[in-house]
Amino acid sequence: MPSLRHAYNIADLRALARYRLPRGLFEFVDRGTEDEVALRNNRAAFERIKLIPRGLVDVSRRSSATTLFGKSQALPLVIAPTGIAGLLSFRGELALARAAAAAQIPFVLSTAAVTGMEKVAQAGGQLWFQLYMWPDHEASYRLITRASVAGYETLVITIDTTAAPNREYNARNGFALPIRFGARNVLDALTHPGWLMRVFIRHLVEEGPMRFENYPEHLQAALIARRGISVASPKSETMDWNDLARLRDRWKGRLVVKGVLDVADARAAVGCGADGIVVSNHGGRNFDSVPASIDVLPEIVAAVGDQTTVLIDSGFLRGSDVVKAITLGAKAVLIGRAPLYGLAAGGEAGAAHALALLRDEIDRTMVSMGCCSIAEVGPDRVRVQP
Repeated sequence: MPSLRHAYNIADLRALARYRLPRGLFEFVDRGTEDEVALRNNRAAFERIKLIPRGLVDVSRRSSATTLFGKSQALPLVIAPTGIAGLLSFRGELALARAAAAAQIPFVLSTAAVTGMEKVAQAGGQLWFQLYMWPDHEASYRLITRASVAGYETLVITIDTTAAPNREYNARNGFALPIRFGARNVLDALTHPGWLMRVFIRHLVEEGPMRFENYPEHLQAALIARRGISVASPKSETMDWNDLARLRDRWKGRLVVKGVLDVADARAAVGCGADGIVVSNHGGRNFDSVPASIDVLPEIVAAVGDQTTVLIDSGFLRGSDVVKAITLGAKAVLIGRAPLYGLAAGGEAGAAHALALLRDEIDRTMVSMGCCSIAEVGPDRVRVQP
């Protein structure tokens, strides 16, 4: 049986996750949307970016530590908000939070988590909370009050998921939320008895039926579909920049706007008082015609980089990918799939292994570039091929 000992990169962890998870669940994490053009473009964009090495530089005292929002952290990484991590491993969100705390980087808890924010807060570390706005904005305001009381210091509002993604493979696999049992997904689960016992049944026995624990109480419903019961979608089609400004007034901590690919949106977010923005195409999971995040990063940095903290996500699977984003002006990178692959492969230890792999790759990349600190990783060390 494959093990973490033989996982030498994120691709190896992905292979382990694929082996251990039901197909429907693995593809929900792994794949994109429609023809998956955006998913492929994310990787192709990294391949066009080349880093310039320097020799004969003393790098013996190097460090990949950085400062984000005035706080020191060991790596220019943040674990991105990812829904239903608790379906990949028992108490998956708590495992991710612990791995992040041990690695001294922030963790962003998703609205769509199956572990309550109060329980996750027990992991310590730098805790951020991600929010989708409900059509009932008051329910969202109550949720951020709950997050503040629980100790979350940064709110990440996602703005790029108003329309439901067209993930056709989910329908083919019989995978949906809430989960509706059918011949395909029942067979899928039964052919992965390890996952069924370690995650699904264990959660049912120890925690009760899975539900979105961070939804407002009156909107929570079990993830196992029952007739007449549905999970309310936390996505508002009416939200505009005025609503974001009102959210800014209500949230007293740091505010980060995630899902920005346009300079006008970046400027609007800054105008609403955002402390940071995340240049993101949602990992190619939502809209198949978007550009790669890293392709638009330089123009957004040029427009607002001196006014707010610019972060980025989507498609980062190597430490060198992270360094490329830093050379182009990002202050840190949110990573989503990489720690999820590790989580599915080996729980908290697997997530920690994913972070360690990226840490070591960042370090080796910096050595090759002759950089002793993240501050030295700048635009003079990168070339972007047409």
